[in-house]
Amino acid sequence: MIEISQLAKKFVVENPKKLSEQERLDPRLKGKFFHSVCDVSFRCSGGEVLGLLGPNGAGKTTTLRMLSTALKPDAGSITINGVDVLTQPVAARKKIGFLSGNTGLYGRLTGRENMAYFGQLHGMEKQDILRRIDALSELLGLHSYLDRRCESYSTGMKQKTAIARSVIHEPEVVILDEPTTGLDIMAAQTVMDFIRQMKVQGVGVIFSTHHLDEVAQLCDRVAVINEGRTAFNDTLAAFCARAPESLSRAFLSTLERGGQ
Repeated sequence: MIEISQLAKKFVVENPKKLSEQERLDPRLKGKFFHSVCDVSFRCSGGEVLGLLGPNGAGKTTTLRMLSTALKPDAGSITINGVDVLTQPVAARKKIGFLSGNTGLYGRLTGRENMAYFGQLHGMEKQDILRRIDALSELLGLHSYLDRRCESYSTGMKQKTAIARSVIHEPEVVILDEPTTGLDIMAAQTVMDFIRQMKVQGVGVIFSTHHLDEVAQLCDRVAVINEGRTAFNDTLAAFCARAPESLSRAFLSTLERGGQ
């Protein structure tokens, strides 16, 4: 289980004059600091899928980067199956598979070489790396282009390879930041099938998305972030109950209610 409690993160505004009108009116702007995340809490157990929702600029990506150890929170706590992410980041990284908006692939390496390289970074034995490459290639449909350089890949091919390299070490929690953005229908379906497979294997999955149909198909729990704060944190059924006519209406209702 991953548990997040009262996370907060602020950034220095280097040049206030370059802020847009919308940014100047954001209540999170206080003096020379922009408080991207103010108070975010939620949890995701093994075998659960949690959909992280929120408007653009709400603080979702900053939150996910803190969960991945890429950013250090100013306040709050994160634990993964008893491991404190803030005090034991190296141990925590072994339990986390993280994919950001940037795929993080080396273009001059093949898909196979990228996956092997990330396996080595995690300290995996060669035979375990080979086993995982075979399993993930089968699961994500990578075999036909696995030995081509990644610089020649389509967007969908890059995304699927990036997902494979992010879970090469068999993490206990997978964190995906808008994993289907920019993908065609078939590639997006492959990603969704992968998330379902992680759930079957008992892995907790947290993914941010703007596609509510993905939430309906995949999620057990939903968390909504608005202006850096948790506006909702409960089951999918409880989220749907906010506006039974549609998930879109449930989402808008949550924003209007301000977390009540």
